[in-house]
Amino acid sequence: MDKKKTIDALQFFVTNLSEGAFVHKLQGQIFKSQGFNKLGEKYVEHYTEEMGWVEKFVDRILDLGGEVKAEGQKSRELICDPVAYVKADLAIQVPGVDLLRKCMESLTDDPTTYDIMKAYLADEEEDLFWSEEQLDLVEMIGVQNWLVKQM
Repeated sequence: MDKKKTIDALQFFVTNLSEGAFVHKLQGQIFKSQGFNKLGEKYVEHYTEEMGWVEKFVDRILDLGGEVKAEGQKSRELICDPVAYVKADLAIQVPGVDLLRKCMESLTDDPTTYDIMKAYLADEEEDLFWSEEQLDLVEMIGVQNWLVKQM
């Protein structure tokens, strides 16, 4: 097992997932302030869930004797339109899931990390399917009806 490779992969996800999670938290607060409480709660809960994965990745880095880094976050534009945000989030999720699958291929020699990442992949696929479902609903019932469901 190449510990450095595993630690580097986990650190990559710690950095990028914590950034994405924070954006979800802010977006959730924006949506709640607009009266879309269900959608807002969905993204605030998503933040909490994603930070749970960050904790698991950090714990694994430490178990492997690695040093965890608190790396800077990139600036990201927040989106006030709920449908536009779901579309933008999906545009990030699709390549993110593909990247995660590729990363897992390089971790097969570390079954513990592989299992953590496999569970994370299942969670990310569920999130991706939820976003796709929401956009399908928008197409079927219209934006206004979908927005009412988010209140």
